[in-house]
Amino acid sequence: MNIPYYFDLHTHSLASGHGTASTISDMAKTAAARGLSALGVSDHAPGTLGSATESYFRSLALAPRRRFGLQLLYGVELDILDVNGRLDLSDEILSSLDYAIASMHPANFTPRSKAENTEACIHAMKHPKVRILGHCDDSRYPVDYPAIVQAALEYQVFPEINNASLAPDGCRGEAEENIMKLLTYCAAAGCPVLLSSDSHGTEHLGDFSYAEALLARLHFPQELILNRSMDHLAFFKH
Repeated sequence: MNIPYYFDLHTHSLASGHGTASTISDMAKTAAARGLSALGVSDHAPGTLGSATESYFRSLALAPRRRFGLQLLYGVELDILDVNGRLDLSDEILSSLDYAIASMHPANFTPRSKAENTEACIHAMKHPKVRILGHCDDSRYPVDYPAIVQAALEYQVFPEINNASLAPDGCRGEAEENIMKLLTYCAAAGCPVLLSSDSHGTEHLGDFSYAEALLARLHFPQELILNRSMDHLAFFKH
């Protein structure tokens, strides 16, 4: 598999639950075999039922930084818990991780109005460890995309283009239409984006095929796709 992208940072191991059985070692081996140069493991934070514990995230400070010739980063997918952008992992633990993704999930944040959803995202983006805004394409959570892009530029947080959202079996409603809107505003403002597989286990690691097809249709500027250069990995490293 010849992937023209260097890294995938939104991935989940067995620590995230959801029936995923892959270890970090399994994922690193698969990612290396698929041609990636770096892999970020971002398991769900404790607010997600059946997910990783605080002790798991503490232990990542001791985890290997290279496996199978691959550079490894350790992050977390946080839940946005309220309109004030409260997150479900302490600052103490977050400080030891490379990066955090802030996302909305129905189990932890009941969908609100567009204004409230946008306010919650922007507050979460202000946290210094949050580097990625996760799947802000979810039709259940309408947001003000111009305001999101402006905040992304201000706080150096990168909107995610989530390949799983675009898959035929995706669970986020009219994600393609929402991502097209987001990409249009990002292109106009010069806001970089991050392609993510959101792979739970090894199956979809490094797979950005649906996202790539959409980017091509929109003639989205290649220089705004962070995965295209290893230099951009520095934005996400502790």
